[in-house]
Amino acid sequence: MTTHSLLDLPPLSAARFASIEDRVARLLDTRQDVLVMQGEALLPLEGAIRATAGPGTTALNVITGPYGQTFGNWLRDCGATVIDLAVPFHTAVTAAAVRQAFADHPEIDFVSLVHAEAATGNTNPVAEIGEAVREQGALFYLDAVASVGAEPVLPDAWGVDLCVIGAQKAMGGPAGVSAVSVSERAWARMAANPGAPRRSYLSLLDWKERWIDGGRKALLHAPAQLEMLALEECVERIEAAGLETVIARHRAAAAATRAGALALGGGLEPYVHDAAEAAPVATTLRTPAGVVAAEVVAEALAEEPGLPLAAGGGALAAEMIRVNHYGPDAEPKVVDACLAALGAVLARRGLAVDPAGARRAAAESAR
Repeated sequence: MTTHSLLDLPPLSAARFASIEDRVARLLDTRQDVLVMQGEALLPLEGAIRATAGPGTTALNVITGPYGQTFGNWLRDCGATVIDLAVPFHTAVTAAAVRQAFADHPEIDFVSLVHAEAATGNTNPVAEIGEAVREQGALFYLDAVASVGAEPVLPDAWGVDLCVIGAQKAMGGPAGVSAVSVSERAWARMAANPGAPRRSYLSLLDWKERWIDGGRKALLHAPAQLEMLALEECVERIEAAGLETVIARHRAAAAATRAGALALGGGLEPYVHDAAEAAPVATTLRTPAGVVAAEVVAEALAEEPGLPLAAGGGALAAEMIRVNHYGPDAEPKVVDACLAALGAVLARRGLAVDPAGARRAAAESAR
């Protein structure tokens, strides 16, 4: 498609917008209302918290990475009482720990959790945690932005009341559009919350009252047309390949990266200790003492600019390398290229590496 034709697209109709929402709902296997939001996933992530939390809320905020910290800040800003449940970033939270928090604080009525933390490389057992949350009767808010497409995301089966997804990671789609599924319980909580945003870009209630309750006949504003069409095409690709196939591709890439890094040597170790707690969307690696992760990544990218490598954020930049296998990068050749580039940089630092062994281990992980 030429640039000129992209600028001359006909307006996106309400019917087509609604059909894209329906396809996203099928991707999540949910009967809940699904809203496609006209912005990056931080829009519904913040909007959902501000709609449902307030001075009367007691929230359990699970922290397994930087996004959990952000959610706690939003909850406090809304006036909620926040109980943080933080675990080391190299592991996952357990349902037992969540149940203990409920036992210690029976007043908890809201739970916020990140499914997969791409920034730290861990993934949390949402199905098990969902059981505990249902027993408590709390509202369950889930950030599934990094996990959707890389592992199952099932709001209805898991009892998730607010499930936010984004297309830019494992789905292989655009960054400027996102979605949230909303349960009836969540809508009721918003309606009863005097602090819920109204007449605001953050407002989910505006969308419910003017879009969903109106039969999805008239959009609130001109949609982000290119992003919506990109999201539609992204979902079409997943449907054509089969969601299970896409998930399997990400799992295979993660397993190959982990096995290859262990065989590579050079002092690299998986950052997430237990493979069962490692996220399929990204593999994080710890560099050996005295080797700065950000410098390794910068050197590798100087030679191979297109590789999906990144250093950890903040203080983690000194010790964490992230190998992203999002969407089209969840392929054996990309994994091999990342391992080869890291091996070359470590070898120049005088560390013993085995690139051939890394390739063999990565290939054998899929068998």
